[in-house]
Amino acid sequence: MNRFARSLLICALASTFFYIGCRGSEKPTPGPAAAKKPEPPQVPADLQTVAESELGAESEVLAWGDLARNGKEQILVINRIKKTPEGTVPGNLFTRAVIAEKDDGAWKEIFRCDEHLKNSKGFLGGTPLAAVSGWRLQYEQHPDTGLVMYFTPLRVPEGGHAETIGVKWNPKVMRYQSLDRNFEQFQGEAPSLEPVEVPLQR
Repeated sequence: MNRFARSLLICALASTFFYIGCRGSEKPTPGPAAAKKPEPPQVPADLQTVAESELGAESEVLAWGDLARNGKEQILVINRIKKTPEGTVPGNLFTRAVIAEKDDGAWKEIFRCDEHLKNSKGFLGGTPLAAVSGWRLQYEQHPDTGLVMYFTPLRVPEGGHAETIGVKWNPKVMRYQSLDRNFEQFQGEAPSLEPVEVPLQR
């Protein structure tokens, strides 16, 4: 191989290595952008303050606005269970929940779920007699009737059943009440959960 041919071969190899090096340093062409999950709306600072006054610093606001379609601002707040119990499907799992309503510029609690379900008139129909330490909440907003909530105990209460209890705003009595098993008719409240004692006849 003469000197000219050798020089030509060296130039060809150098060009090839340079080309390969440049190709290797190129950034991969990005594919179609993955669809990003929309960010949940930011909770207004004043509502977060209300939530913390109701359930403490670890409160979480799930929904706010005219939840009951009664013309008043309401806020739904929970204390979320930090670690999902083993064998439990993740979701809105909590220990306490509150709905507060703004009335004449002041916020007041109108519904609470802790160990039981209750409103200003007493315990909601269908609430278990035994204390419930954790709940699952599913909820939906209807354009006409507003917020509907479904509460299910995470564990079967002692002496009872882990039935789902529907709760909805009753415009006739102007408060949240539980629904029957078919989620159709409203149920009244009980002033206490003490079992009724029937005196023995002698």
